[in-house]
Amino acid sequence: MTTGLLTVFDDPIRQLKVIRRGVSEIINEEELLDKLTRSYKENRPLRIKAGFDPTAPDIHLGHTVLIEKMRHFQELGHEAIFLIGDYTGMIGDPTGKNEQRKPLSKEEIDSNAATYKEQISKILDQDRTKIVFNSEWFSKMSAQEVASLGTLLTVAGMLERDDFKKRFEAHNPISLLEFYYPLFQGYDSVALKADVELGGTDQRFNLLMGRTLQRKYGIAEQAVIMMPLLEGLDGVNKMSKSLGNYVGINEPAKEIYGKLMSISDELMLKYYELLSHKGIDELAFLREGLSNGTTHPKKAKEELALEIAERYHGTEAAKKAKAEFDLVFSSKETPDDIATYSYEWTEHEVWLPKILKDTGLCESTGQAIRLINQGGVKIDGRKADGQDEKLPAGEYVLKVGKRKFMRIKPL
Repeated sequence: MTTGLLTVFDDPIRQLKVIRRGVSEIINEEELLDKLTRSYKENRPLRIKAGFDPTAPDIHLGHTVLIEKMRHFQELGHEAIFLIGDYTGMIGDPTGKNEQRKPLSKEEIDSNAATYKEQISKILDQDRTKIVFNSEWFSKMSAQEVASLGTLLTVAGMLERDDFKKRFEAHNPISLLEFYYPLFQGYDSVALKADVELGGTDQRFNLLMGRTLQRKYGIAEQAVIMMPLLEGLDGVNKMSKSLGNYVGINEPAKEIYGKLMSISDELMLKYYELLSHKGIDELAFLREGLSNGTTHPKKAKEELALEIAERYHGTEAAKKAKAEFDLVFSSKETPDDIATYSYEWTEHEVWLPKILKDTGLCESTGQAIRLINQGGVKIDGRKADGQDEKLPAGEYVLKVGKRKFMRIKPL
């Protein structure tokens, strides 16, 4: 694996330099350096934990920010523990929610977890990755042991958590089970004796709970590393499938490549820092080139898009994706191999946003309306007239955004 990172158990100071890359906050850095120093002297890898509830089958680039940081630790010689929260996933993490989350069934959790194991193999070294499920310890706990976790923190302490506080003040319901979620996540760190836990900045309360419970159980407190939340393609909101601003790692290479070519120049640098396997010195050289004009932003974006597409689909698929993108946008041609959709016209005229949703070109009519109003939808080469446009039954070539084409014809 070529990564540009340092080798196993390098000097702790140099390790810390790699670990700091892209990080929002370390709690606390002095403790982490002490852990790295002991690890270096004893030739003993640290146990690096990151937990993921398998609440959806697909991983997108926003999820991979933590996984990439785990890879950094792996390259430095440490043990990556990829925790699949099959037990906690049936509760649902309330972080950032203003209402109760719908719990998933065991069947849904198991199905999603199976896809996670396959997807992370594209990032982490499987020989140095330990995949664990937190049902391994929670399913063995008695009701009394589970209940006793509730004695470790007060209700007042729980209400210090911002989203709980807001819901309480707004008189929105908070279940006792949701109060248990941070305790369960914290106990994961106890069970695993984690040295370091990784999480997003929105997970601060839960991550610190791990330190609290480790201290109460007489275990050395883990260091906490918080990573920034990755903005989606819109450059504003957190990457999310529900917002349609995501890049899924299982999407076709041409989708990954094309979506990444659409991001802003400013966002490109953040994606490089958090997702690229370029080393620290290479990134510094790239920033300097973009700053002094010796590197064109479009060229840098092409390299990033090619790297990410290749990571998840291989060299040939990535090169093909680039070639097709270049064909479409250099010559303004429509690709020869666009998909054809046989559409059932239930009425003489059908609302355009509905067509875009029905054909899969957009995930929802809301997303379709936004794209139409932004001028991002074309019908046979012309821009859509507006969100109220209806198409009479017929054959059309639809273009959504800069990359999606589809030929529709009557069923």
